[in-house]
Amino acid sequence: QVQLVESGGGSALAGGSLKLSCVVSGFTAANYCMGWFRQAPGRQREGVAVINNSGVKLYADSVKGRFTISKDSAKNTLYLQMNSLSPEDTALYYCAADRRGPSPPICGTTWYRGDFAYWGQGTQVTVSS
Repeated sequence: QVQLVESGGGSALAGGSLKLSCVVSGFTAANYCMGWFRQAPGRQREGVAVINNSGVKLYADSVKGRFTISKDSAKNTLYLQMNSLSPEDTALYYCAADRRGPSPPICGTTWYRGDFAYWGQGTQVTVSS
């Protein structure tokens, strides 16, 4: 059984930082894409960042230069370091994972749509000005 458990959410002031973690269990794949998505109240879910098994990273334009996605394969953990936070980053953040084929780009060109098989329960991030 695949499980994704996020942690690290909380409150921050604008300009501050938070680091999210997602522990993944029961998931094995030679080629995979994992990532972070977020959903603010009254808005559609949006892709934030993804990383594949080779370490290739993709980011939404809104977070480039501020957020960094990384993974620790030994710990089966996905991370999202969020710097220079703004109130617009306030949302419920989810991690997601999916198996993919070997042909690059492994995460695909439409990763931001969130077509992933496995999802965590979410962790709330609230940024105040």
